[in-house]
Amino acid sequence: MTATMAPTATMTAIEIRAPGAPEVLVPGIRPVPQPGPGEILVRVAAAGVNRPDVIQRKGFYPPPPGASDIPGLEIAGTVVACGPGATRYGVGDTVCALVAGGGYAQYCPVHEDNALPIPAGLSFVEAAAVPETFFTVWTNVFERGRLRAGERFLVHGGTSGIGTTAIMLAKAFGATVYATAGSDEKCDACRALGADGAFNYRTQDFVAEAKAATGGAGVDVILDMVGGDYIGRNYEAAAVDGRIVQIAFQGPSTAQVDFRRLMFKRLTHTGSTLRSRSVAEKAEIARALADKVWPLLAAGRCKPVIHAVLPLDQAAAAHALMESSTHIGKIVLETGQA
Repeated sequence: MTATMAPTATMTAIEIRAPGAPEVLVPGIRPVPQPGPGEILVRVAAAGVNRPDVIQRKGFYPPPPGASDIPGLEIAGTVVACGPGATRYGVGDTVCALVAGGGYAQYCPVHEDNALPIPAGLSFVEAAAVPETFFTVWTNVFERGRLRAGERFLVHGGTSGIGTTAIMLAKAFGATVYATAGSDEKCDACRALGADGAFNYRTQDFVAEAKAATGGAGVDVILDMVGGDYIGRNYEAAAVDGRIVQIAFQGPSTAQVDFRRLMFKRLTHTGSTLRSRSVAEKAEIARALADKVWPLLAAGRCKPVIHAVLPLDQAAAAHALMESSTHIGKIVLETGQA
């Protein structure tokens, strides 16, 4: 290492004792990890909670080879050590970062190319709510989905962390934005974030509403985290030459679909995952964010929506809150150290 190590040899981290309900998340004592080549060690001030963490806790989303078994995909904090060859940041710099695991802990290593300076004006809590959702939205909506100014965009789950981010970024880049959500209150929250229209999927047919809102034309890009029968319904709601981007499945991952819609409308249905991508691939996304999105955050044009902040040792309560689906925006864990 080329800089001072953490002041202690051990740390508190949240462990998954066995696959199961939120209560299997318990604090444990682990050795403080050492940064490897090209890595920095971050003293974590806050860590974001995301749906993939819940799936991992249940035993269905194991970490990729070489990644920590500690859950947590995004962090914010202070650099306390630099591994061999790491020169981008120095001890004392504040960063937020996308990690493949290990975020629910007092210290977390990350490759320096997957970390970004905390945008001006953001707290550690706000910065910890940025990486997973902003990396995901950028690569899927703007790179894979090719959303452009003047196009019409629909995101399902508009009040989730991904949803709130997608609404703000799509609007900031000049799209007409629609969202689905599970209550009138959540639909109001989507509109408050900038959505031009919001549809309560419990009481409204989003296909009919999207067509009505667009004069029958449909939407150009759809970001879907639901799957199941939404797949065929997305094809109905899409415009000619529309793009549907699949990033998760809260419903079934299989569906019976009439592919004639895909042919007649010349649709593109694509998808991706983020966690298993290489350091180099994530670094490319980070560079795009630094260039295109960080100025928006620094100017206050976009800001992560924080629903709740809980202490690290209440990770189980944070997961229970996420699974209740009552939250609007992000849930963040604080370690108690800045």
